[in-house]
Amino acid sequence: MEMTNAQRLILSNQYYLMSKLTPENAEKYRRLQTIVERGYGLQMRELDKDFGDLPEQDCREVIDFMEMYHALQESFNLEDCRCDGAKDIDQRRLQFLGFDAATEAQLVNYVRFLVDEEGLYPQFEKNEHRFNSHVPMLEKYQRMLKVWRNCPRQYHLSCNEIQQILSA
Repeated sequence: MEMTNAQRLILSNQYYLMSKLTPENAEKYRRLQTIVERGYGLQMRELDKDFGDLPEQDCREVIDFMEMYHALQESFNLEDCRCDGAKDIDQRRLQFLGFDAATEAQLVNYVRFLVDEEGLYPQFEKNEHRFNSHVPMLEKYQRMLKVWRNCPRQYHLSCNEIQQILSA
C-alpha cells in the first residue's frame, strides 16, 4: 500500500483515536499505528486486506446470480412446476450457497452485505456458513446465468428450464 506521509499521519491519528474509543481493541490499533508511522512495508500489506475493490460490473453480476436463484425458487414454487419433472429436481440445489471464502472472499462479503445490511433476498437461507460455499462457485454461476438469460420467461421457468440451469 503506497501512501504519502500526510496520508500515513492521518491514518496514524485515526488508529490512535480508535485505540482510545475502543479500549478492548486498543492493542490492535496501537500495533497498526506503529506499522503506519514507521512504514513497515511487509506489515503495511496487512492493511490492504481490510480494503476491498469490487468493480461495479462484478457487483451487478453477483446480484444477477442472486436474482437467478430467486427466479429458480419462485418458479419451482409455482403450481405450473408441480409437473412430472418437479420430482427430479432436488430442492437443495435451489438454495443459493454463496461463494468460496478462501478464493472468492470479496464476493462472499458482498453477498453478506446485500443480505445483512441492504436487507435483500431475505428468503435465502443463512446457514451456519453464511454464504461460504467452501468451493469456488463463480464459474458455475456464470454458466448457469448464460442458460437463465436465454430462457424466454426468466421468472416463470418450466421444470425442464430449471433442470437445464442447474445442470449448466
